[in-house]
Amino acid sequence: MSRTLQLTEQLISLPSVTPEDAGCLELLADALQPMGFACERIDSGPDSFRVRNLWARRSGTGADRPVLVFAGHTDVVPTGPLEQWSSPPFVPTHRDGKLYGRGASDMKTSIAAFVVALEEFLAETPAPSFDIALLLTSDEEGPSVDGTKVVVELLRERGERLDWCIVGEPTSVERTGDMIKNGRRGTMSGRLTVKGIQGHIAYPQLARNPIHQALPALAELAATRWDEGNAFFPPTSWQISNMHGGTGASNVIPGHVTIDFNFRFCTESTAESLQQRVQAVLDRHGLEYELAWTIGGQPFLTTPGTLVNAVQAAIRAETGLETELSTTGGTSDGRFIAQICSQVVEVGPPNASIHKIDEHIVVADIEPIKNIYRRTLLELQRQQSA
Repeated sequence: MSRTLQLTEQLISLPSVTPEDAGCLELLADALQPMGFACERIDSGPDSFRVRNLWARRSGTGADRPVLVFAGHTDVVPTGPLEQWSSPPFVPTHRDGKLYGRGASDMKTSIAAFVVALEEFLAETPAPSFDIALLLTSDEEGPSVDGTKVVVELLRERGERLDWCIVGEPTSVERTGDMIKNGRRGTMSGRLTVKGIQGHIAYPQLARNPIHQALPALAELAATRWDEGNAFFPPTSWQISNMHGGTGASNVIPGHVTIDFNFRFCTESTAESLQQRVQAVLDRHGLEYELAWTIGGQPFLTTPGTLVNAVQAAIRAETGLETELSTTGGTSDGRFIAQICSQVVEVGPPNASIHKIDEHIVVADIEPIKNIYRRTLLELQRQQSA
């Protein structure tokens, strides 16, 4: 059994359903400390929802050394109905060349690969020309309030600079290394409450139907072209997720209607500009309304350069693939790290089974992802030494 597979199985066996860590960080700190990493726990949140965070850094001598950080999460989503699993979700199980268990793809294999890649790299390069860190949390699959976000805020207060970040999210599609994420769209939600006047449905002249009033504005918002996207991002999208109105009776005009909606926006738009445009539409339609905004994350983009080139070279050397750069999908903790790090990419194994019953990873994909991380470290070292 390879060292990466062994550590992956150890992590899967720990039932770290968000926000629980179940001992994952202690296991990882025990592996990192002998390599010279100073391990700091930065736990956060109330006792009823305590989030465990680990900031581990290995610093060398010299001023203005660049910093590479590996980032990931030890927490996993709930298992779903246990009876639907072919084997217990927290008992690592091999069948037909696959390793089954919750977190196998998202993202305990990546975390194990981080550690083993560092062991191998530091054995070969004991005095690298850059500092190395790991930022690990048990709050990525949950609210993402007391995890990476808290650690990043603390690092910013300390004035700590990060130059390159590799997030171990499962980004591949068919084969390990065929796709990486070099950015993510921002996410912003709105809750719109349009006010009317409740009344008997037989006497509409004595009431004001907020649903009727809201529909033209909603139709305009749905038809709006917010931007054209760019070479890396599709155009910004706006979607209604929920609409609630009425008393439940068929003969009452409601007094208000509430609409939940969400933007997934690219770097061609800002949260502020989108808010202003929505409010301008609502005002133009003469609505009486309340509107509350929640920004879940700003968009970020890493254009080809030092880190992207190093990762592409590592994937090419390990797999022969020319990886695809993509910004599709949901959000990740990269959105927080990008606030203090100019180059952030996500690189990980195939994602076809993530969050599903019988989550798994093909065993043959485990060593290649570790080797991609190790080769990326070597390529960064080569670039720094050139």
